[in-house]
Amino acid sequence: MKTIDVCLSPELMHLYDVRDRTVVVVDILRATSCIVTALAHGVESITPIEDLNTCKRMKRKGFIISGEREGKKVEGFDKGNSPFEYTGNDIRGKRIAFTTTNGTLAIEKSKGAKKVVIGSFLNLSTVVKYLLFGENNVLIVCAGWKGKVNLEDTLFAGAVIEKLKKHIEQDCDAPLVAQYLYRAAQKDMVGFLDNSSHVKRLERLDIDKDIEFCLTQDKYQVLPRLRNGIITLS
Repeated sequence: MKTIDVCLSPELMHLYDVRDRTVVVVDILRATSCIVTALAHGVESITPIEDLNTCKRMKRKGFIISGEREGKKVEGFDKGNSPFEYTGNDIRGKRIAFTTTNGTLAIEKSKGAKKVVIGSFLNLSTVVKYLLFGENNVLIVCAGWKGKVNLEDTLFAGAVIEKLKKHIEQDCDAPLVAQYLYRAAQKDMVGFLDNSSHVKRLERLDIDKDIEFCLTQDKYQVLPRLRNGIITLS
């Protein structure tokens, strides 16, 4: 039987050999939710970039440059880190260079995996179906916040594990922790996360609607995949 594990922070990636695994990278609030939304609305590709200055230079190559630091849009960038910025016709067919505080770091640290896909609650069932029928063991990589564990990414991991519990064996206790958290939260995830550190951080930016949107399950049926450093749907 295939196995599934959860890396609760990118700082723990050195504990995992991902060369034979499918990695699901998740940063619910808000990087992977933005990626899923953008590709669902016709973006050609997204290039995740860890370094801010490197991302800025992509503007010269015709890219839309997008991203945040400390939850705020970077000055001079075309777009920030709200999924609502990625639903208009202005992005259709375009290439985006994307950098964030946590999500793009998690993607960078996952590049050695056999396959890398992008997960969010917005495409939860599509991710689950892909993992169910895939041949590889699975690692869910939670982006967290600056190396620390966060609640919302762990809840996503728990949702995946709950849906796959009859089909994939858990590697250790981290998947069990995530599953228990999701069971406790699933009826009211917005309320469950109300006191979480990142939700409080984002509330100071007055973006409550982003939080609710990013916790919406199965709005899109897309599966972003990372190949050769670029995220696409193909």
